[in-house]
Amino acid sequence: MTDPQPVAADPLPAGDVIPFRQAVRVWFLISLQTFGGPAGQIAVMQRTLVEERRWIGQRRFNHALSYCMLLPGPEAQQLAIYVGWLLNGTRGGMVAGILFVLPGLLALLVLSVVYILWQDTTVVAALFAGIAPAVLAIVAQAVIRVAGRSLTHPVFVAVAVAAFGALALFGVPFPIVIAVAALIGWAAHRLAPQAFGEGAGHSGDGGPAPLISDDALHHARPSWRSAGKILAVGLAAWWLPVAAVAVLTGTGSVFVTQGLFFSGTALVTFGGAYAVLAFVAQRAVETYAWLSPGEMVRGLALAETTPGPLIMVVQFVAFLGAYRDPGVLTPWAGALLGALLTTWVTFVPCFLFIFLGAPYVERLRHNSAISAALTGITAAVVGVIANLALYFAEHTLFTRTFTWAWGPFSAQLPEPGTLSPVALAITVAALVMTFVLKWPMLRILGICALLGMGTSLLP
Repeated sequence: MTDPQPVAADPLPAGDVIPFRQAVRVWFLISLQTFGGPAGQIAVMQRTLVEERRWIGQRRFNHALSYCMLLPGPEAQQLAIYVGWLLNGTRGGMVAGILFVLPGLLALLVLSVVYILWQDTTVVAALFAGIAPAVLAIVAQAVIRVAGRSLTHPVFVAVAVAAFGALALFGVPFPIVIAVAALIGWAAHRLAPQAFGEGAGHSGDGGPAPLISDDALHHARPSWRSAGKILAVGLAAWWLPVAAVAVLTGTGSVFVTQGLFFSGTALVTFGGAYAVLAFVAQRAVETYAWLSPGEMVRGLALAETTPGPLIMVVQFVAFLGAYRDPGVLTPWAGALLGALLTTWVTFVPCFLFIFLGAPYVERLRHNSAISAALTGITAAVVGVIANLALYFAEHTLFTRTFTWAWGPFSAQLPEPGTLSPVALAITVAALVMTFVLKWPMLRILGICALLGMGTSLLP
């Protein structure tokens, strides 16, 4: 049984809530500030859209975020699409979602070319040697931030610990971890409702009322006809490029393999990039040999230095894999095609999920079961991020690892004798700058890069 629906205000107008040109300008400015992974990206939208411009109410913003976190894919970009759709309809969602990833796409393409050209030089190698340890501090900070707002009750702490153990020791698939966490969240709400605090509404800070209030009904009315049309267009946009590449390069080409693989990961990326990167790294390194473990860490470091969703690191993975196995194309043409196709199949589903589900979600804003399932999933994401932190720590601080197994348990462990003193020292410095000095992420990355380059001058 769902909660009773409160009396809502008048429906929103069918046209733009704000001038479309103004919305485009603001989304472009937001796209240039989206560093620091989903926590930083959501914070930018919170400050800009809720607090400064008052375009959307706090509870309305939280509800949209809740739905996006239940979806596979980068929740921050999906949140931008959702809010853009609320403000300016379909074209608003398209512009918000595209601008959210465009600066990062272009920047990462340039950085990938730079890496291919100069990765073997002392300066570039030392640069990445400094950046990679800084990523460990950023990931550690992400664990603490997510934990701080998610683990508000012992049952959620248990979910986080169980998720970490399921992934690190048992290799349980991501969808199962997420499904069980959602079920636990729903059950906890039914059996121990005191574990859930009251949702925060619009802050009474004396400012003007938001243009999209917390209780206003959206004009869009969900229907099977409109859902079918959105589904047909979305699936065609998603899969036609993969089919075209298969015709052009053959079904056994690296491009088709990447298109299919990253289309699959787009469906299991619950909790954002942190929740699936360990899986992507394992398959890309060990199964397909597109790149090495060290290059995977460097790709994450590159993605951290650019705006946009952190899952953009898959573009770097595909770029290197296609460059080294271009088939009938030249290496550079293959790298570009692989990177663009992977980016396409990773982000197109985000638009489909929002345009398809948002009209229905707007009618379920006060359904407590959805919020409870979200809380369980968010708790599990803490364990997922911790597992990723462990993976990258092993491959950044140590040069070799081995697989330990005992009965049903197995884990990747580092060889103690391969610890890098330089990487350890830069990691400690990055942790101090992050947690003690509380410096901005870009400053930390820049200083660690300089430290890494400085080590190249040591005898």
